[in-house]
Amino acid sequence: MAVYKAPLKDIQFVLNEVLDVSQLAKLPGYEDATPDTIHAIIEEAAKLCENVLFPLNRTGDEEGCTYENGVVRTPKGFKHAYDMFREGGWTAVTCDPEYGGQGLPATVGFALQEMFTASNQAFAMYPGLSHGAYEALSRHGSDDLKKKYLPKLTDGTWSGTMCLTEPQCGTDLGLIRTKAELQADGSYAITGTKIFISAGEHDLTENILHLVLARLPDAPGGTKGISLFLVPKFIPKADGSVGERNGIRCGAIEHKMGIKANATCVMNLDGAKGWLVGELNRGMPAMFVMMNAARLGVGMQGLGIAETSYQSAVAYARDRLQGRSLTGPKNANGPADSIIVHPDVRRMLMIQKSFTEAARALSLWVGLLIDEAHSHPDKDKRDAADDLIQMLTPIIKAHFTDMGSECANLAVQTYGGHGYIRENGVEQLVRDARITQLYEGTNGIQALDLVGRKLPMKGGAAAQRLLGEIAGFVAKHKADDKMKEFVEPLEKALGRVQDAALYLMQNAMKNPDEAGAAASDLLRLMALTAMAFMWNRIVVAAHKGLAAGNDNAFYEAKLTTARFYVTRVLPQTVSLNHQIKAGAATVMALPAEAF
Repeated sequence: MAVYKAPLKDIQFVLNEVLDVSQLAKLPGYEDATPDTIHAIIEEAAKLCENVLFPLNRTGDEEGCTYENGVVRTPKGFKHAYDMFREGGWTAVTCDPEYGGQGLPATVGFALQEMFTASNQAFAMYPGLSHGAYEALSRHGSDDLKKKYLPKLTDGTWSGTMCLTEPQCGTDLGLIRTKAELQADGSYAITGTKIFISAGEHDLTENILHLVLARLPDAPGGTKGISLFLVPKFIPKADGSVGERNGIRCGAIEHKMGIKANATCVMNLDGAKGWLVGELNRGMPAMFVMMNAARLGVGMQGLGIAETSYQSAVAYARDRLQGRSLTGPKNANGPADSIIVHPDVRRMLMIQKSFTEAARALSLWVGLLIDEAHSHPDKDKRDAADDLIQMLTPIIKAHFTDMGSECANLAVQTYGGHGYIRENGVEQLVRDARITQLYEGTNGIQALDLVGRKLPMKGGAAAQRLLGEIAGFVAKHKADDKMKEFVEPLEKALGRVQDAALYLMQNAMKNPDEAGAAASDLLRLMALTAMAFMWNRIVVAAHKGLAAGNDNAFYEAKLTTARFYVTRVLPQTVSLNHQIKAGAATVMALPAEAF
């Protein structure tokens, strides 16, 4: 069976020893976010994940959502779990106290996201999307909209969605046809069809707030003519309670490969009443607030799946008896050794372990950067943090989900034929993981975003900020004998990133296909290097732990896993650099009709 226990010790290690989360309490507005407070919150979340959400993961997958006459019902137990989630204040953790939130840092939210998605990805999507709607509305909504809707999103009695995709367009939102017409009362009548709307209809909350992209009849073409509208399922009354049903309804739910307990809906709008969010024809910047939050959230889904896959694979490898160790029996009194003795099983487990631990550190660092960008009193510090966030968002979304899918497949491989059987639980992880590489922008789109938008951003200054952060670490630690075996591979990988970037600068202007052909390889090259950077930071913390003489086995395991990463995973950067510099010629040479 699949297993999951919140990795509290590792989360606390990253927060306190790798990142020094105590600095959060020095930021304005976060004075109460002490390490002790954060620890208590994460411990309580772990209980909810282990005792309530994870037990519903498989049953939710087996039952799925049901649709009948426009009504969607979530699987048995989901409504009760959501009520517990809401009543426990988990929807309000990082929301503004002005709207009833707890005002805690984003760093805390990232730690919680990992645990929620690891224990039950389909469930976690319901409140996760609501928080994305909260973020977009809080930044771009009018004071009236914020006052009316944000308290309900904060306390979780109402939920939210993002409605972008249409049958004829996904990534290319300039092709949307949903129309908005101004009404005499200042609202808009919205008509059109949206597809693939996660949590578009369900029975968990009393109202659902849809953020809908639409176009006015006289709007400019393409993305420059798109506006964003808030379209509630029920139009609120003056006292804030739900009123009449609006003209937006679920026409069907999709029958999917995975995340079956999350309703993926076709939403039909027939003159639905909506209110403008932000400025006319400026819907994309407002929606990208939600989109960027969602991309990081999906990256956390990749990490969560990888963690559950790893834990399940380890548990099985310890128990499953099969064959004998190549170096002699390790279970001499038994009929066979457990498969964890076999090098190839160890290889699969170490790939997962070396990913999850560095990914956790990278994601929590980004949470810390978000808090700095939001609250640091020094504008230069805020700008620097934002540059790093912009660079790391496509890396986290794409690499974490690619690896989440790989780790899920490695878990099945570890189980062997038993992994292919549904009741053992790990085949669900493969199915659930696959969507993460597709929604909120496919990973190919993330790579194009990195190469086409993020690398040239601010004349390359944002990219230099990230590379400079790594280079500064290398310069600081390269003379340390204890760090040499880790820092030298990082320095070489950084050189390959710089070499590949220089190649693109020299060639992509002449032939844009060069950037397109290199994009996915460059993203992975940068991701592997960023993960090596985090492993180096983990190693620094581990050496300090060993010097203090506390829990030596824990810290030695960190060093051993770091060695695996820099010797068995990071060398992929060599081939990726060669692939990038091979150019676009062989990628584009074959005529379309020859495929």
